[in-house]
Amino acid sequence: MTDPYLIQFPKLGAPEIGYISVTEQQSLLPFEVQRIFWTYYTPESIVRGRHAHYATEQVLIAVAGRITVTTELANGIIHTFRLEDPNVGLYVPAHAWHTMQYSHSAVQVVLASQAYNEADYIRDYEQFRQIWAGK
Repeated sequence: MTDPYLIQFPKLGAPEIGYISVTEQQSLLPFEVQRIFWTYYTPESIVRGRHAHYATEQVLIAVAGRITVTTELANGIIHTFRLEDPNVGLYVPAHAWHTMQYSHSAVQVVLASQAYNEADYIRDYEQFRQIWAGK
């Protein structure tokens, strides 16, 4: 099983003209993108996520503001990532329990390997631990 890891996207440009970051399918992404969604105006007191997936892999990008992402693997290893550069993404494997907390101005773009399917979500923490135990 793969651990979560940061992806550094190219940062092209200069301060006087601005920047662009790009990726092409399979260039930096470990999967083919099937779904893209974004979150914004999330109150700072709210913790989102609180789930894992059976199959969906994701790359999370803070295109504005700050996002603190905590991942937990079934073996109990916990990682905390602070996303605040729009040219850095966080790869979250399917088997990782994850939570996100946002600055109020944060805008998060998520690139996902699967179309939305409610059956792919593991929303109960104890169930997550049981499903992935020993893998």
